[in-house]
Amino acid sequence: MRDGKKFDSVICFGGEDWWYHNRGHYDMQMMREFSRNVPVLYVNSIGMRTPKVTEGKMFFKRVIRKLKSFSRGLKRINDTFSVFSPVTIPSLHNTRLGTWLLCLQVKIAARRVGCKNPLLWIACPPATPLADSLPHTAMVYQRTDRYECFSHVDAEQIRSFDRQAKQQADITVFCSTLLYEEEGSQCRNALFVDHGVDFDIFSKAESAPAPTDIEPIPFPRVGFVGGIDSHTFDLDLFCDVIKRLPAVSFVLVGGCSLPEGWCPYPNVYFLGRKQYTDVAAYMAACDVLIMPWNKGEWIRACNPVKLKEYLAVGKPVVTTWFYELKRYEDDVSIATDADSFAEAIKKAIAKKTDPLPLRARVKDHTWTAKARIVAEALCSGQK
Repeated sequence: MRDGKKFDSVICFGGEDWWYHNRGHYDMQMMREFSRNVPVLYVNSIGMRTPKVTEGKMFFKRVIRKLKSFSRGLKRINDTFSVFSPVTIPSLHNTRLGTWLLCLQVKIAARRVGCKNPLLWIACPPATPLADSLPHTAMVYQRTDRYECFSHVDAEQIRSFDRQAKQQADITVFCSTLLYEEEGSQCRNALFVDHGVDFDIFSKAESAPAPTDIEPIPFPRVGFVGGIDSHTFDLDLFCDVIKRLPAVSFVLVGGCSLPEGWCPYPNVYFLGRKQYTDVAAYMAACDVLIMPWNKGEWIRACNPVKLKEYLAVGKPVVTTWFYELKRYEDDVSIATDADSFAEAIKKAIAKKTDPLPLRARVKDHTWTAKARIVAEALCSGQK
């Protein structure tokens, strides 16, 4: 690694914002694990797109929540984990002024939390240009999704950041089998480490009391936990499934960026965002858990964290197809359209599912085990 030094801390440019996104994401979990041994500075996402007024209410929601994040500045979560919200404007990414301003803010924050010879971890592609200006002993690029396929981004600019990061990073970490297979040869050093799971939290959720806001919802319950967004969620498929199962309660837990009124059916219950530590209880309170993904390129290359969380809870899973399921075809029901999706749900409700084999499938895939793989790869390169 650079200068032969071992890192004594980590600066992570996250792909999400600690203050309003689900904290089960790959980068956040990895940083929690690394913080057991060294100080970690988690830099909230600097963004990949500028919100547009044409988004309506969602525009104001995005702006307000980001301003609230900015107002928090640097916050210590515990003795070894700090979160920083730098003031940044996506339109200034990859400009000299934008890079200088952002680097200055991060350097000051890093100094305050004791980062001297940090590992630089980049999960947000637009942070790549900062690598030349921020001193670091090693660099990890986290390639978990095809961000160039994210809606309303400058796709070519994101691809440029991605190419640059793969060439600069000491290790590029992939959690998607498809991305690893297609892009591993583009990297200086590619490493496949897929998502982990907080196994103890999710496997024990069934024995805990059901959340109070889900208790009045009648059984059978079919649950989805996660972001309800156009680039992932197939709203047409979902609505068609609802029409076929009017006696089933569909419970949606998570933020939604779809237009208001998109799903007016009386057997659908929107419970909104929940704390990461609470989502397992909502999963456990359902009879079936679903992933009604669309057929976009983002989904084709994804490896959703919730797959292992669903299995750890021990509930039957019904999903549309994505590449990563090649390793889990025996553990989930895969549907191709609304008819097969609804039929799979009915069969899962009618059949008593043994949770133990599902939990056993992911028992060894803890976040601690995943972080250890990356740490060992870094240490082997530091000898």
